Amino acid sequence: MATLYTQQANNTRKTWLLMAVFLVIVIALGWLISFYYDNQAILYFAIIFSLVMNFASYWWSDKIVLSMSGAKPADHNSNMELYHLVENLSITAGLPMPKIYLINDPAPNAFATGRDKKHAVVAVTTGLLGMLNKNELEGVIAHELSHIGNRDILLQSAVVVLVGLIAILSDMFIRSRFLFGSRDDDNKASGILAIVGVIFIVLSPIIATLIQLAISRQREFLADSSGALLTRYPEGLASALQKIGSYSAPMKKASNAMAHMYISNPFGARAVKGISKLFMTHPPVEERIQALRGMSF
Repeated sequence: MATLYTQQANNTRKTWLLMAVFLVIVIALGWLISFYYDNQAILYFAIIFSLVMNFASYWWSDKIVLSMSGAKPADHNSNMELYHLVENLSITAGLPMPKIYLINDPAPNAFATGRDKKHAVVAVTTGLLGMLNKNELEGVIAHELSHIGNRDILLQSAVVVLVGLIAILSDMFIRSRFLFGSRDDDNKASGILAIVGVIFIVLSPIIATLIQLAISRQREFLADSSGALLTRYPEGLASALQKIGSYSAPMKKASNAMAHMYISNPFGARAVKGISKLFMTHPPVEERIQALRGMSF
């Protein structure tokens, strides 16, 4: 059974594993291309590139995520109620006060990011603030603070950066003949390289989805229960999820790369149909609500 401490340890291991896998994949691709073109400089570039991107995913993933979402720092004077709500819950949770960001979007949603609890950020949409009452908003903020306490945030943020690069690498791979020149003396090898590039492009979105799912949907259940324990009022988060889950329109800047970070599917309720349920980065809202309403203190 997942607990706070096993989740923290698992997230730490998964973060290092994700970075190691990315390192190996990029170096392997660099070796393949350098071998084909008999150019060792390509391999050296791949090694440097993979190291730099792993470094960036650790130190700057939160800034990249905030930029992708269009989030802006929340002004304390105009968002005083939100500020004090986050502050009070942070004290209760024994966490440093995170920075607060706002996303100008009518879709109700929220996420947490950062490399650790001392450099954490909680972002909420204007739609969330307009739709939820105080108890419901407390439930959502407590859920996001639980992601910070459970050490989910670095793993979630690193995935956004590294998964996004998979698509870039696939495009670079198929275009490598134009980047590094072609070898007309070996048409067979050239054809094989082109085929491998096409396969990589086809598989890249599947790889990205599998990496996101590898984070585990269980973290959402644990964050829900941890958040409910923090507020001592599970119904607040349950009611919030019910309202959020009923909103059908997607967010303005909905992105597959960071869909797993939000408290609910950023593509709206209409996106969760048919076979798409197999690739959901979140458990069904109905199951989460049922679990919360089954809790007792």
